[in-house]
Amino acid sequence: MPQQDITRHIEALIFSSIQSISVEEIILALNAVFEEEIVESQIFESLDLIAAKYSKDDFAIELVNLNKGYQFLTKKDYHETVNQLQLHRSKKKLSQAAMETLAIIAYRQPITKLEIEQIRGVNSDYSVQRLLEKELISIEGKAETPGRPILYRTSPLFMDYFGLNHLNQLPQLKDITKEENTIGENTA
Repeated sequence: MPQQDITRHIEALIFSSIQSISVEEIILALNAVFEEEIVESQIFESLDLIAAKYSKDDFAIELVNLNKGYQFLTKKDYHETVNQLQLHRSKKKLSQAAMETLAIIAYRQPITKLEIEQIRGVNSDYSVQRLLEKELISIEGKAETPGRPILYRTSPLFMDYFGLNHLNQLPQLKDITKEENTIGENTA
């Protein structure tokens, strides 16, 4: 089989793989499809050709060797653009209850689930679980109170998600108070 054909098949394998694909996995896939045996040297030759092809400025992606495998990733020049899309998509997926829970954790951390529920006035099991799954919060440890409940705090991903360098950059409650939520006249 011509090297060019092998290269195209390897390129397709890497493109379709959700995670990095190892040389061994590539060999297994190709040998299962083709009659002639593909050897490691052919794989590395193709990987070099693919890497050279995508290293050109014409492409926004590149071939990266990571975790003992190969994967197409966006070039560093485009990380901010892709990050904005990911942030936009992930923000849309948080429910109102999850946002309330996240805000409580952000402002009162470290905090127990019971304290969250006392502030919200409703059960917060599902919201806390979703925030843990999305890695927006993390477990800080256990409180020194009876029963030793779990303490939650925001994670580094929370900081990235909201574009913060430090928690003191969170809006202060006085900055987000709506005029319709005040009683009486404002004399200031």
